[in-house]
Amino acid sequence: MTRGLRLDRRDMVRALSIGAAVPFVTALMPVFSSEAAKLTYVLKPERVADGVWVVRGAQEAITRENGGAIANIGIVDTADGAVIIDTGPSKAFGEALVALALSLTGKPVVRAYLTHFHPDHVFGNQAFAPGVVAAPEKVISGLQQMGEDFSSAMYYVAGDWMRGTEVVLPATRVSQGVEEIGGRRFATHVLAGHTDCDLVVAEETSGVIFAGDLVFADRAPTTPHADLAVWRTSLAAFGELHDGRSMLTMPGHGPVQPAGVAAKQTLRWLDTIEAQIRDCFDRGLSATEAIAEPLPAWTTEIALARYEYERSVLHLYPKLEEELWPRVDTSIE
Repeated sequence: MTRGLRLDRRDMVRALSIGAAVPFVTALMPVFSSEAAKLTYVLKPERVADGVWVVRGAQEAITRENGGAIANIGIVDTADGAVIIDTGPSKAFGEALVALALSLTGKPVVRAYLTHFHPDHVFGNQAFAPGVVAAPEKVISGLQQMGEDFSSAMYYVAGDWMRGTEVVLPATRVSQGVEEIGGRRFATHVLAGHTDCDLVVAEETSGVIFAGDLVFADRAPTTPHADLAVWRTSLAAFGELHDGRSMLTMPGHGPVQPAGVAAKQTLRWLDTIEAQIRDCFDRGLSATEAIAEPLPAWTTEIALARYEYERSVLHLYPKLEEELWPRVDTSIE
């Protein structure tokens, strides 16, 4: 028998704060499994341009069934070696990714960019040689500060898929600029909004923009570390990267699309949920009542729409309380 759990909003907010994709229900319930998880990731690359592939993540939350492999991963062939964008959720995934890159390009990995610090994008770092993994300073510091909590959550939810996985910080710093590798130009743009630091990598030769979780496609965005106002500003800047040119976007989650399409959908989602959540708050609804509110019909085509809306209520309600309610724990003179 399982023991009953009595949850209040504080419990759920604490659970939600530990990771972008760890389900709050799963993270709070006891784990019982009669079968050991399969430890082999089957990576299926999709060619999206000459010498460029994407390994699509599942349009799901992290579970023991998918091993945390929910984020998109980019692979680019260069004359000097393979370039990777994000390293996946575990050591085992990173090892499979290294092997896949070698089989596709015939060369070792010479650079692996991390777009942000969420665990489904970074815990494959162990599989790469020192100095290969690169990220902006704030991505590194975010992983340093929250990595162990993320690790505990991932082990709890993904189970055996995480065996041997440890937090490994990138050894190379990335800033705004261009890195030339093996005849290709990788323009690195340091933005923010989904987290306090979101790296976008535009490979100029192929015309593919690797957007990380600044952009979601046909999947509801996650908001545990989001600043929606900053996110909107970054989406506007993202639009200027392609500025009408024929380019493709590889979002952090979802299918590769023409540049701008997924960004517009992401912006529409952010505008929709923020307006709805603020309206619920202004009407005096509790978080539980706000969670039960219906979503617009157009969101039925978006994976995990209800799930991520509910999580966003729990992320954003405390911020609204802090912003709009007077403090009662200080003396009034």
